[in-house]
Parts: sequence; C-alpha cells; structure tokens
Amino acid sequence: MKLGARILKTGIAIVLALLVSQLLGIPSPVFAGIAAVFAVQPTIYRSYLSIIEQIQGNLIGAGIAVIFVLLFGSNPLIVGLAAVIAIAIILKLKLQNTIGLALVTMIAIMEVTDQDFIQFAFIRFSTIMIGVFSSFLVNLVFLPPKYETKLYHKVSDSTEEILKWIRLSMRHATEFHLLKKDLERIKEKLIKVDQLYLLYKEERDYFKKNSIVKSRKLVIFRQMISSTNRSFEILKRLNRYENEIYQLPDELRVVIKNQLDCLLTYHEQLLLKFLGKMHPHAESEAQQDVCLHRKELMRIMLEEVNHHTKDDNIHNFHLLHIFSAIFEYDEHLEHLEKLITSFQSYHKEDNEVMIGEEEE
Repeated sequence: MKLGARILKTGIAIVLALLVSQLLGIPSPVFAGIAAVFAVQPTIYRSYLSIIEQIQGNLIGAGIAVIFVLLFGSNPLIVGLAAVIAIAIILKLKLQNTIGLALVTMIAIMEVTDQDFIQFAFIRFSTIMIGVFSSFLVNLVFLPPKYETKLYHKVSDSTEEILKWIRLSMRHATEFHLLKKDLERIKEKLIKVDQLYLLYKEERDYFKKNSIVKSRKLVIFRQMISSTNRSFEILKRLNRYENEIYQLPDELRVVIKNQLDCLLTYHEQLLLKFLGKMHPHAESEAQQDVCLHRKELMRIMLEEVNHHTKDDNIHNFHLLHIFSAIFEYDEHLEHLEKLITSFQSYHKEDNEVMIGEEEE
C-alpha cells in the first residue's frame, strides 16, 4: 500500500497543529488536531478557498455558541437547537463545506467551564483556527501531486481498457454479462477522470507564460477525455446491439470491424503523439485510412438502411446508432490531433508530459 501526498500532509498538519498549541500553552490542543483534519485540501487553490470559508463558518459557529450560552445556558437541548440554527445559517450563506468544523467549534465552546466564558470561547476558537492555519501552511510548503501526470495516466489507462473491450466485442470474443458488469466499473473510472481534470484545472500558475501553456493543455485534456467518452459510447452500443450486429451480412460486419480497428489504432497513436513519441506533423496511417473511406462508409450505411426500410425490419435501424457513434468518435479524434499538433508546434519545449506512477 502506498502512502499518498494527501495522507502524509494530513499527518504532518495534525502534528504541526498539536505542537503549536502545546508551545502556546493552549488547553485541549486536541481540537487543533481535529481542525487540521477537516482543513487539508488536495490543491493550494482549494486550500486558499477552504481557509476563507472555514474562517466564516467558524465565526458563525462561535458566535451562535456564545449567544446561546449567555442567553439560555448550555444544556443538551440548547446545544441541539444551536446546531440546527448554525447549519441553517451556513447553508443559507452557501458555506456547506464548513458545517462539520463549525459544529465542532460550536460544541467545543458550549462545553462551559468555571473560567470566564468569553475568554474560554476565544481560546477554543483560537485553538480551532490554529488547526486550520496549520493545514494551510502544510499545503503551501509541501508540493501538491503532479495532477498533469496523474491525469494523463488515468486517461491513458481508461482508454486502453475501453479499446481492448471494443476489439474483443467486434470479434465476439467476450461474454455479454462480463462486459455489462465491466461497463459500470469503467463508467466510475471515467467519473474519477473528470474529477482529476477539475483538480488539474484548479492548479494555479503564477507566470503568464506557464498560464498560457496550461490553458492550451487544458483544452487538449478536455478533448482527450471527450474522445475517450466517445469510445466508451461505442462500447456501450456494441454491447447493447450485439445480437443485431451478429445478424448483419458478413461484408458489413467486416467493414465496421476494419473501421473501428482503424480508429482505435489512430486513438492509441494520438496518445503517443501527445507524449512527443511521434513527429508533431506526422499523419498516422490510421487517419489516412479513415479519410479514404469515410464517404464510402456513409454510402454503405445509407444503402443498408434503405435496404431494411423496404423490408420493414425496425430492429436493423439500430445500425444507425452504431454508425453515428463511429462518425462522432472519428470527428473527436481528428480534432484532438489538430489540437496536439498545434500545441507541439508553438510550445516545443513544453510538448512532453512527465510520466510517473504517483498515487494520492
């Protein structure tokens, strides 16, 4: 099992929060450790947003705690009522991410002791904020994960698995139920890819030159993810219309299989091209093949549809779904190649992605 950056940062933030609290002689430093756990974020930008929100949320929790204790005391019913009101206010201000720590702050303050209550409340609030600032400091000092590298690996791995299943499906070398079960798992992987893309997008560059390069890479990654989604759509349709495809004439099935093989190879070559392992202006043989018989494929599709229209066989219209997915996949790949070629032409020094095996 690997210890990722987020795990290590959480541990370091807790240690720092506890040490600072002990050095300042603050009672109950455990609250600082708890706050540090809530405040750790995967990126510096999220950490910045988090600390702004946490300050607001904790002020609300602390303010409500002080008001309710001074007016009504601190019995369990009052604590529960104060929590409900605090949650309502925080949700109204759209600070829902701070609810957990704000309630910790409120309950910690409403644990009234014999000492002066206002001073006690201030100390508890300060203890919580020490934990929040400790996490923010750790996020600043420790470099965040290389999301560009992680994103490429996730996209590449997901694409490779999808293309493998498409090849097997077109050759009827897999079982329907096995692919159907794997489709849900692949769908979850693609959702994680989108989440990782958002983390990469949130990373901030403080130099204009790096910012321009980053913006171009974001466009490429977005198109790369979109192309992978198009391949996944083809896989779903191959699975859904497996019987219809099997009943097609042999010549037509060969045409579809060759077209898909061509596009899959093209897709794989584009991933290599993004890494700089192909010449920026090199046209893949796969794309040349696609361009040569794209119109021919359209002609074959229309002839097949017209033929079955006469036969009034409605099931064969499912063929339209498959062909439309193939055409859309083709267009996405062609656009992806244009983006990669353009990027590598204008940013020769930035046309490589660092490859690593980092896991968070």
